Amino acid sequence: MDKDLIIRVAAKGDGVTGDGRHVAKSAPGDRLNPEGGLIRGPHYQSPPCRHFDECGGCTLQHIDEAALAEFVLQRCMNALKGQDIAVGQIHPVHLSPPFTRRRVALRALRMGKKVQLGFSAAGSHRVIDLAECPVMHPTLAALLPALRAFAAKFLGLRSQWQIKLALIDQGVDMLLEGYQPEGLAAHEGLTEFAQANALARLAIDTGYGAESLWEPEPATVTLAGTPVAYPHFSFLQATADGEATLFAAVQQSVGDAKTVADLFAGLGTFALGLRDGRRVYAAEAERAAIMALKSASDRAVAGIASDHRDLFRRPLTPEELNRFEAVVLDPPRAGAKEQVGQLAFSKVPVIAYVSCNPASFARDAARLVAAGYTLTDLWPVGQFRWSTHVELVARFARLPL
Repeated sequence: MDKDLIIRVAAKGDGVTGDGRHVAKSAPGDRLNPEGGLIRGPHYQSPPCRHFDECGGCTLQHIDEAALAEFVLQRCMNALKGQDIAVGQIHPVHLSPPFTRRRVALRALRMGKKVQLGFSAAGSHRVIDLAECPVMHPTLAALLPALRAFAAKFLGLRSQWQIKLALIDQGVDMLLEGYQPEGLAAHEGLTEFAQANALARLAIDTGYGAESLWEPEPATVTLAGTPVAYPHFSFLQATADGEATLFAAVQQSVGDAKTVADLFAGLGTFALGLRDGRRVYAAEAERAAIMALKSASDRAVAGIASDHRDLFRRPLTPEELNRFEAVVLDPPRAGAKEQVGQLAFSKVPVIAYVSCNPASFARDAARLVAAGYTLTDLWPVGQFRWSTHVELVARFARLPL
């Protein structure tokens, strides 16, 4: 093997040579020269963002589309290989395009007379003062100059805010954390900012929960054609196209099943789309999310049975699971160890597992395979473009017991 050739990209974004050395900001096909520098290969590209060397989010802007897709695929496959799990059909990798991220968390920090607004630097609390962002949706990015001007007026010396933005049905939803407005001018300034920038909603959280200060009409996000009340900075798939890709894979996995359980259902990303012609049960621990789903389902006469249930402390038992022809799992990064343990003893024919962490997914997959399930299909998804964050959908099938 060529010891100086970069042959792959490791999980944290470094290139790896044929003899196992890690080289920062190298692409597959690059080569180390005798002086220790890099001779660029066919998969290197010039990073599209001026903040690439500093910003902590996009660590893979220097590799081309083919190498990025291969990275996403191998993150999934290496996790499964580590658990000795075979895969049936591997579907093409989906990569979200640039300028499509619809949910971001920014920091604003005043240092002297200057306000810095942007993301954190890699491995640091330092704020990168954003001049551009090739992943952020243009509607969110367009708000940055006004946010910077607002912070310059109201952000205190050596103070900082957390600014959470989400693109919803009515426009930009903004949650401001760490700001305690004092006096009439500060309160009027918030209202004027919301009006001038046509915000869908403006809320502040001073440590006691979010409080809406501006909401001309109820804030909603439409899922599968149904408007759902949007709790403050609630979970949304990072991009609209990523959401559509994940749902299509789940729908294909579920197939003709007439009874479906959507576990870790959130606002109903999958439950609402699967309801046509099916009976759907949705369970979610986050109270605001499941109440929003229940209300939306009731208004749409969707027939979804919504359950406020902590699936880590009280997973569905095999007896409960056996009522369903298919189960959808979309757990947080920690995975669904407790619920998978119950599924292993169930007779559920099909499981569609949506994961944002290949490592915890592979651990859970090993438990299902040991219990007699087969991993029939895998859909790798790179929703967080140019980052090392990878998602996937997997279909598991069990032969009748």
